[in-house]
Amino acid sequence: MHTAWEEAGWERLGDGVARRRMPGWDETIGVIAGTTGVMIVDTGATLRDGAQLRRTIRGVLGRNVTHVALTHPHFDHVLGTAAFAGVEVFGAAGLGDLLRRGKDELRRDAIRQGVDPDAAAEAADLLVAPHHHVHGQLTVELGERQVLLANVGPGHTAHDLAVLVPGRQGSPEIVFCGDLVEESGEPQAGPDALPQQWPGALDRLLALGGEDAVYVPGHGAVVDAAFVHAQRDALAARFGVAPAP
Repeated sequence: MHTAWEEAGWERLGDGVARRRMPGWDETIGVIAGTTGVMIVDTGATLRDGAQLRRTIRGVLGRNVTHVALTHPHFDHVLGTAAFAGVEVFGAAGLGDLLRRGKDELRRDAIRQGVDPDAAAEAADLLVAPHHHVHGQLTVELGERQVLLANVGPGHTAHDLAVLVPGRQGSPEIVFCGDLVEESGEPQAGPDALPQQWPGALDRLLALGGEDAVYVPGHGAVVDAAFVHAQRDALAARFGVAPAP
C-alpha cells in the first residue's frame, strides 16, 4: 500500500521522514516532520522547484515547512530557498558569507549546468543566506522530534553540513549527507572541493551516524555504512590521503 509520500513522488525513509530525487540534476531533497515543525533538507535548483516542494510537503502534511537545512553551497541544493518565506535557515559556519559574496558565480554555474538564465538570475537575486550558523553540532527541536545538524566538513566544499535524524522504536538513524556521499556517480570534486580533507569528513560522518545508520547521498540511492566506508577509501586513494586507522 502506497503512503501519501509515495503517492506524491517521494521515498518514505521512516516515520515522518522522506526524500525526493529531483528531476534534472538528481539532487536529493529531504523532509523531516515533528509535531510542531517541519524541516526541509536542501531546496532545489530554482524558485519554481522550491515552490513545488513547498506545495507538495504542505499537501502531504497539512503544514508548512518551518526550517531549512542547506547541506552545501551548490546551485542545485540552495537556489530554491527563497520559495520558503519566513522559515529559519541553517547552514555550516561561513556558508552565509559565501552565498552573499558568490551570488554571481552561483548564477553562472546554474546557467552552465542548464538552468534557464532568467530563472537562475531570479533565484540568485532572491537567495536567502542562513540565519543560523552551525560550527560543530546543533540540535533543532521540531516538537517531540530532535534533529541534529553537524558541520562535518570541509570536503566536497568548505561548508558541508550533515543532518542526523535519530531512530525511533528500533528503527535506524537516518543521515542526510549532502554531496559528501554520492551513489549515482563518482563524487564530484569541483574547484571548491578540499580533496585532502574529504576522507576525514567521511570519517566524521560515519562517527555521527554509526555502522547501522541509513545514509542518504546528495545524489543517488540510499546506502549503508559499508558504502560510505568504501567511498571514503576510494577518495583517499584518488587524492593520495592516508587510509583510515
